[in-house]
Amino acid sequence: MTSPVLIIIPAYNEEATILQTVQTIETNTPYDYIVINDGSTDLTLNILKAHQKPHISLPVNLGIGGAMQTGYKYAHRQGYEYAMQLDADGQHDPADISLLLESIQDGDYDMVIGSRFLEKTAYKGSIIRRIGISYFYYLLKMIAKIDVYDPTSGYRIVNKRVITLFAQDYPVDYPEVEVLVTLSRKKYRIKEVKTEMNDRQGGASSITNVKGLYYMIKVTFFSLIRSFL
Repeated sequence: MTSPVLIIIPAYNEEATILQTVQTIETNTPYDYIVINDGSTDLTLNILKAHQKPHISLPVNLGIGGAMQTGYKYAHRQGYEYAMQLDADGQHDPADISLLLESIQDGDYDMVIGSRFLEKTAYKGSIIRRIGISYFYYLLKMIAKIDVYDPTSGYRIVNKRVITLFAQDYPVDYPEVEVLVTLSRKKYRIKEVKTEMNDRQGGASSITNVKGLYYMIKVTFFSLIRSFL
């Protein structure tokens, strides 16, 4: 451990973007990072090995939840004060890393989320995606009594208390909304800050319209369960 912050980068079949993503982090931040290669079947692992980039490689694809919990377990064991999630596809701007870190350090928050919708940004997104995000905003408002305008954002940072919690308990897949319910129930403090999101720099999203519908149903079901735990 050379910094108090660990940036966790879950990656599944991101051969087109993974090298650029980690090189951008190396150039623009002083913080440690770890790529969680989530059972990729393309050249993602080969690229990480060839360029000697810090990584953990899972033997099978566990999904975003399994990959992120692997990262949180690593952060917990190494004693990091903060852990940040950052996507491997180049959509998250590393220039906002310092903003997220300053917000969680200065405001006594347990999680800070980089939001595309808290204020007006250049991000557009598909109509289907925006409908889904709006749906989850109202779901969280109803069952968790919190206002999170970008509940599916994967650009987020947590403190040591939450690292410990997530190392022990984290949803298997599609975790972003579910963990907000859990944190709200446990009285953890959550904040959103405005961040920009770039277009995907390569590859393709794993969420199709059919998977999107499954995602909404599954997350709703398990979020309702978590709201009573």
